[in-house]
Amino acid sequence: MSAAFFRTSKQDALVALRALPDASDLNRVLIETGQAAAAGRLAGALRASGRADLADEIVSVMRDVGHRVEETNPFAELLTGLGPLRKVSPYVDRLDLMWRRMREDVLAQFSAPAQALPTGRREIDAVMERIEERYVTDAYHSLSIEGYRVTEDLIRKVADGSWSPDEHAEDQDARNAMAAHGYWKAHNAVKDTIRAALESRDANIGSLLRKDHGRWYRELFSPSVDARIIKAADLAGYRSDQVYIKNAEHVPPPRAAVRDLMPAFFDLMKDEQSPAVRAVLGHFAFVFIHPYMDGNGRIARFLMNAVLCAAGFPWTVIRLDQRPQYFGALNDASARGDIRPFGRLISECVVQNAAKPEVADSGIEATRPAPRSRRRA
Repeated sequence: MSAAFFRTSKQDALVALRALPDASDLNRVLIETGQAAAAGRLAGALRASGRADLADEIVSVMRDVGHRVEETNPFAELLTGLGPLRKVSPYVDRLDLMWRRMREDVLAQFSAPAQALPTGRREIDAVMERIEERYVTDAYHSLSIEGYRVTEDLIRKVADGSWSPDEHAEDQDARNAMAAHGYWKAHNAVKDTIRAALESRDANIGSLLRKDHGRWYRELFSPSVDARIIKAADLAGYRSDQVYIKNAEHVPPPRAAVRDLMPAFFDLMKDEQSPAVRAVLGHFAFVFIHPYMDGNGRIARFLMNAVLCAAGFPWTVIRLDQRPQYFGALNDASARGDIRPFGRLISECVVQNAAKPEVADSGIEATRPAPRSRRRA
């Protein structure tokens, strides 16, 4: 609609804007049609009507895919006295009840000792350096858990810019290389979130995650967009179809429910006071909702580590040899409502990574896939 609509039919415009559960479908249309001016107008209208989170998302998504967006307020004024949104989904009730019921079990299982937060730029820089030191190990195990065949050498090449499929035959495995490249870009975005949390003691990690997780996801799959394997519109937001989890009893909620669940999820993350509960239930609930068609496990582990590192805990690697236990614990929580095995596993991993960071490195040689013979198709 033109700017005039927002002035002459203000009430209709507000009803439509406030009915949006999130910006995913709107972003998809804006990207596919390239309507940068409309994106700026809608972002301004959403901000004026109290939906700043959706306004930020539209501007961020459009700029990430190469559009110049200038935000304008078609109402020509900020709107006050609108009252809170009161749209409650039964899926949201279920999530809220699960969270409240499970959090005490998480607290009972999580034995990792609390850590002192870094103070001052030098200490924060040291924390970020330790996170970077864990990158190769973390990328190897996280990608291998998802079934990618990656090596430390490939991960390092992608990270330092020496990956060259034109010059080296071993670099030509596009699927695995793109996964490694996307993981590196997403990891850097996660580090930005962690640094922001550490540098601003007033920042709420739940609010930062709400704002930043979409960027993580776009970075994770941006190499596939660059290679034209998927469209930029596919990264516009949450999934637009049903998704199923291989070898799991749990079936994620339908796509329409995701629009209600994700704002509620981040409200729970924001309001939660315990870093342990945020890390464990944040990881579990994200996978339970499965908001994206792909990448949910990697984003969930990023989310868990952002929470842990912002609270002073170490970046924590879940190793490939823990994969059966890890998936089994997630299945127990989602299918039977028993979060205790998952809480215990995450706690043990945090303790291992805090006491002896090199423990997370163990098993790389044993679990590395055997090299495949190279044949021309």
